[in-house]
Amino acid sequence: MDPQIPELSSPASETEPVVLALESRLEALEAEKAEAGDRLLRLRAEFDNFRRRTERERSEFVQFASAELARELLPVLDDFERALAAPAADPEYAKGVELIYQRLFEALRKAGLEPVVTAGRRFDPTLHQALERVETEEAEDQTILAEYQKGYNFKGKLLRPAMVKVAVKP
Repeated sequence: MDPQIPELSSPASETEPVVLALESRLEALEAEKAEAGDRLLRLRAEFDNFRRRTERERSEFVQFASAELARELLPVLDDFERALAAPAADPEYAKGVELIYQRLFEALRKAGLEPVVTAGRRFDPTLHQALERVETEEAEDQTILAEYQKGYNFKGKLLRPAMVKVAVKP
């Protein structure tokens, strides 16, 4: 028999303080158990929040790194476009340059790169940068007349604005 628990064969007056002590100890253990359960739930919630936050930060980092790579490759796309616009002495060479350009552009498009549309559009300062404003009666006010350099979005965010020529009313 456990030495801390007296036998109940003792008179009631002797066992009453022991029963009260045991009940008090039982209540303390139940409160401790409830507190430990509460701490466990809080730690589990904190861990879940930590896991979600680190996953979101990792995803944002990967997306940021992809956007930076795309930004670094934009001048290469521009160079390819200038090479394609120049007259070529050898048509096979021009075709090879065009194929390389198409493969590079398609790889970037799959990663999330999209060109900003300018042809026939109205000037939008959030997507376009006006390098030249031309007074003309032939075009509607704030219409894009020419594109000097393509603009690009990456996964819905502006990576580079399009450099354009804009019509204004005199």
